[in-house]
Amino acid sequence: MVHPAPPSRRSVLRSGAALAALALLDGCSSSSDSGEEPGSTAAGSATATGAAPAVRAMPAESGPHTRTFMAWPALEEVWGDQLPGVRQDIAGLAQAVAGFEPVVLMARPDQADQARQACGSSVEVLDLMVDDLWARDTGPTFVTGPQGLTGIDLNFNGWGNKQTHTNDSQVARTLLDHYGIPRVQAPITGEGGGIEVDGDGTLMATESSWVNDNRNPGKTREQIEAAFKELFGVEKVLWFKGVAGQDITDCHIDALARFADPGTVVLHRPAADTPPDIWTTASDQALQVLRTATDAKGRSLRIVELHEPDATLIEGHGKDFLATYLNYYVVNGGVIVPRFGDQVADDRAAAVLADLHPGRKVTQVSINHIAAGGGGIHCATQQQPAIRS
Repeated sequence: MVHPAPPSRRSVLRSGAALAALALLDGCSSSSDSGEEPGSTAAGSATATGAAPAVRAMPAESGPHTRTFMAWPALEEVWGDQLPGVRQDIAGLAQAVAGFEPVVLMARPDQADQARQACGSSVEVLDLMVDDLWARDTGPTFVTGPQGLTGIDLNFNGWGNKQTHTNDSQVARTLLDHYGIPRVQAPITGEGGGIEVDGDGTLMATESSWVNDNRNPGKTREQIEAAFKELFGVEKVLWFKGVAGQDITDCHIDALARFADPGTVVLHRPAADTPPDIWTTASDQALQVLRTATDAKGRSLRIVELHEPDATLIEGHGKDFLATYLNYYVVNGGVIVPRFGDQVADDRAAAVLADLHPGRKVTQVSINHIAAGGGGIHCATQQQPAIRS
């Protein structure tokens, strides 16, 4: 598995203004300046004071979407001379998603016209202050319940204070306010890319990105799991060890294991002949967990291995490059899949994902500039589930 050495994925500010990373553990700060208690429901919620909390559920990504949220990368000090290419990739990705469902791209007011010109009329651009493009992590994570749609604010803190996030820490709140969607502030800190659900009661996560003092100091795995169950309405959590301190996310689950449907997990595997390292070990450990695990409904799991491309065939491959097909995105009627330039591996991954999502059109998108920053398609998108009336 080709992965960066620290600091990596979405590299810390080159200007020297980066925040110092906190101490990391193997295996989490629910702080906020909002004035609200973590776990509280923001104004506008229908939850009555003193009433029992409504049962929430996080729909599977494969369910119907109202729209997809994305963000326009804002800071040259983060991306340096990669910024034009990254913006080109984001525009292409937004257009691809817009072929299946509405896209709302958040952009700073002084950059919104540039984003509109790059993306075209098929993409709605929303003036909103952002720092970077990672809408999966900075935006709200949506759940449903008896009172409709709610956004969970996971208190984004720059992946453990590794990158500037003055504006991105407010994206979830601001976006939910704009659409009039009730907001719940989580009692834990993390990112949307750090969880994966099957929509049928099971959630997957890595310990390295949650049970970590840079996000949730003093909290145990059991406490974080209890929060997952309350926030996302899941019954069972499958934990993987992950890798702490080697990429900016501390090994998010959405680059390691994904649910294709309840009972089926797609697992990232190294390319052939990859020498053993911490990343191959993480994949091997996840494989062992999945082989013996059952989901919330007691099903044994079908494991589909998806191998990464040959790094020598990828243009622009470097130390920060995230070469995984696991970071795909399921949209209404389609699946958006990365294309890296290894034609054999690209086509094989597209075929596997087409088989796993029958009836959906697979669209391959070149994202090598985004991947060079250590991210992917899933990292750059966040779905708003459609609520059936």
